[in-house]
Amino acid sequence: MNVDRMRQIDFWAGVPLTFLMTLYWRIRCFFSPPAPKAGKNILFIELSEMGSAVIADAALKRAQALFPDARVYFLIFAKNRPSLDIMGTIARENMLTIRADSLWTLATDTLAMIRTMRSLDLMAAIDMEMFSRFSALLTFLSGAPKRVGFHRFHTEGLYRGELLTHRVPYNPHQHVAKCFMAQVHALTEPDGTTPHGKVHFTEADIRLAPVTPSAEVLDAFKARLFEAYPVLKTARRWVILNPNASELMPLRRWPYDRYKEVARRLLADHDDLAIIITGVASEKAEAETLVAAAGSDRICNLAGFTRMEDLIPLYALSAVMVTNDSGPAHFAAPVGLPTIVLFGPETPALYGALNDKAEFITARLACSPCVSAMNHRSTACTDPACMRAIPVEQVLDAVKRRLG
Repeated sequence: MNVDRMRQIDFWAGVPLTFLMTLYWRIRCFFSPPAPKAGKNILFIELSEMGSAVIADAALKRAQALFPDARVYFLIFAKNRPSLDIMGTIARENMLTIRADSLWTLATDTLAMIRTMRSLDLMAAIDMEMFSRFSALLTFLSGAPKRVGFHRFHTEGLYRGELLTHRVPYNPHQHVAKCFMAQVHALTEPDGTTPHGKVHFTEADIRLAPVTPSAEVLDAFKARLFEAYPVLKTARRWVILNPNASELMPLRRWPYDRYKEVARRLLADHDDLAIIITGVASEKAEAETLVAAAGSDRICNLAGFTRMEDLIPLYALSAVMVTNDSGPAHFAAPVGLPTIVLFGPETPALYGALNDKAEFITARLACSPCVSAMNHRSTACTDPACMRAIPVEQVLDAVKRRLG
């Protein structure tokens, strides 16, 4: 299912369902309060964005440190599951998935997942989604006695029932990684704290642990890569251009012609350099137009070639990456790849990659950022002037600084 269809379902079905579930829970508690349930394990629910699985890693590790006897599970959409392999914090057998290919698979997998969640001896379920009704229902139906999530409090709209036991305010003025940490620490605060999350975090608290591929992984990847693209073997430095953007937010795309110009001028100015275009298989044909426009044999189209497990060695071998605000910026963060990230509809203050070597470029128009968790990432904009306002020269200067 596409993103718009899922948003419609989440609103038109989610709002009445969360209201009815809230009504049911209040009536049940009034006539027959549920018996206290202990539980031991913790379930994190973050379904829709692959980059968030990396941003949340510090929170996952903090949960393991605070509750060493708990087994930590993570529920995510099946197509996004490989993003959990980037950091490797969650054991493969503890990764739970729901398919969202169609309404049928979404419904059947959800019903099956409710049974699975209720068999996990949960102490807590932590809903990391930003005001999704679907995840709120899953959190409630997990059977966990402690249910943590973002709550609207006095914010109008964003209704998703009253199903949480530990309500954490979503803070739109600090990085979302700190908001995730606050959810974990809510479990250590006294019940009834309003709001939960009364704790301070530093930048060190959300720093990612470095990830370094082994020599064997690097050699295996290089052998496969050089066989398909021999020119990369002779180039001294590789620059990655990632012109795609998440289907959740196509307005994040920097104009494709700008990427073509960056590629052409880098190749002209640096004869020891090769350009790599990355993307998913469905973007291969579009990426080929960028390759053709560059007019060089030192540019390679890897769209559809690289698998998720290939990204860490690719980033480790590369010199710099230019990307729209999307998953690859976060996947490259634990490797420490110098990354130029282009922002428009959203802001790096909240969603910047946790990478000391990342540089964020945004035009800072008066209308930007226009999407956030507070409006379900919806915008009236149909003309992303904020992305067009980022000039090629500024991006080229940033790349050249990183190249030394």
